[in-house]
Amino acid sequence: MQAPSGKLAYVAVFNPNKDGRTDAMTVVDVAPESSSYGQLVGKVDMPKAGDELHHFGWNACSSALCPYAPHPHVERRYLVVPGLRSSRIHIIDTKPDPLHPQIVRVIEPEEVFARVNYSRFHTIHCGPEGIYISALGSTDGEGPGGVFLLDHFSFDVLGQWEMDRGPQYLAYDFWWHLGHDTMVTSEWGTPNMIEDGLNPELLLNSKYGRRLHFWDLRRRKHQQEIDLGAEQQLVLELRAAHDPTKAYGFVGVVISLKDLSSSIWLWHRENGGWAIKKVIEIPAEPAEAEQLPPLLQGFKAVPPLVSDINLSLDDKFLYVSCWGTGELQQYDVSDPFNPKLTGSVHLGGIVRRTPHPRKPEDKLNGAPQMVEVSRDGRRLYFTNSLYHSWDEQFYPDGVRS
Repeated sequence: MQAPSGKLAYVAVFNPNKDGRTDAMTVVDVAPESSSYGQLVGKVDMPKAGDELHHFGWNACSSALCPYAPHPHVERRYLVVPGLRSSRIHIIDTKPDPLHPQIVRVIEPEEVFARVNYSRFHTIHCGPEGIYISALGSTDGEGPGGVFLLDHFSFDVLGQWEMDRGPQYLAYDFWWHLGHDTMVTSEWGTPNMIEDGLNPELLLNSKYGRRLHFWDLRRRKHQQEIDLGAEQQLVLELRAAHDPTKAYGFVGVVISLKDLSSSIWLWHRENGGWAIKKVIEIPAEPAEAEQLPPLLQGFKAVPPLVSDINLSLDDKFLYVSCWGTGELQQYDVSDPFNPKLTGSVHLGGIVRRTPHPRKPEDKLNGAPQMVEVSRDGRRLYFTNSLYHSWDEQFYPDGVRS
């Protein structure tokens, strides 16, 4: 947090039109003193269309310095950028010219499939023995999903991470407590369950993810499963405490079948194992049917649809994106068992369409979704698209940039 403030941000953009144009990695100037502050100052186009860039990450971070498997010579310069729809992975070098990053390697899906039976790659974290990548499902679009590894230096596919997956089938996000040799994984759905949009039949029959899984990180073995209950659907983003001595974290649940609310749950140590507790509940907001997209008209309410959360590096503030209602919330989680709402900003939303203060004449569509906190904790960035097929369901007029 004491490091210099970031001057540039790398932002993935995707082309929702089937016109042959590709997605791109853009460079945004985020230095307030700069004459080009808040503007695109660089871009690299992907080589092929249809990737749907989504999450991505750096090749190196503090986890690569783990005492039992240190990689002190790994340099934080490469972005590992998968296509969530294409299962293609791009390695982008930002060092020679940060304003003009270059693609230095493309790992085609077949190269991954030859080593692991996984596809649709999501979360990237650099870890002790390699770069970890989560995958939503198998190569045929079913399950199980899981985690595989890339080499820190060559980016070669090393293989599947799990030695014993136990009951785990659905996959999505993952994080870890290195000091406690524990990895945590969450659940969304298989590619066939999510790629054409949210399936109401699957949702109402509680078929989407509702569990957390705890693993022995070094032995790669499943240890414990926690079921949040059939009404809790889409257990997505995991944010573990950054302090390596702490053994807790937060997970966001997108929707409750009971009342369309969203919630944040805290996992923590208890009696030698892991336990979970709901610590935040965000209610749905009433709305007239004609204000709503077809998918929601029968409910006459706007669900918050908490789709992303982020935790400041000092573990003090949790930021919560309500992609349905168009609200970005800040909670003081200094006491993680008793969060306190300390701030809220409205932007966009399915019904509200709250404009940005800089352009009050321009109603926003989409809403705070992917959210990133700067290392010093003083700035926060978000983008407004979730996933193209889901964007079309909840924002039928299209999510503009």
